[in-house]
Amino acid sequence: MKLLNSFLILCAFASGAVHASSNQAWSDQRQHMLKACLAASQFKDAHALGKPAEFDDQIGYSALLIEGIYPQKHMQNRTGTELCLYDRQRQQAFTTEWEAGKR
Repeated sequence: MKLLNSFLILCAFASGAVHASSNQAWSDQRQHMLKACLAASQFKDAHALGKPAEFDDQIGYSALLIEGIYPQKHMQNRTGTELCLYDRQRQQAFTTEWEAGKR
């Protein structure tokens, strides 16, 4: 019986290790998120501002600020910011204009 209990405990620890993500997996996911967010952006010369905010897996989203130049002629090459929400499960990016600090 002790052998069975020891085996079950060992299996529980081993299964937890299998689900842990490697640093490479996180890096690959962030690169995919960056590419998806930049592709979803309307900006020219778009780039990320800072690091992404990673929400819990129950939420399943990451958030990233994107900065770039408005492509519309009437915007006269003004810089803008967008918030990108990245759905990690579906691997889809959604953007919206972001005006931080303006009221």
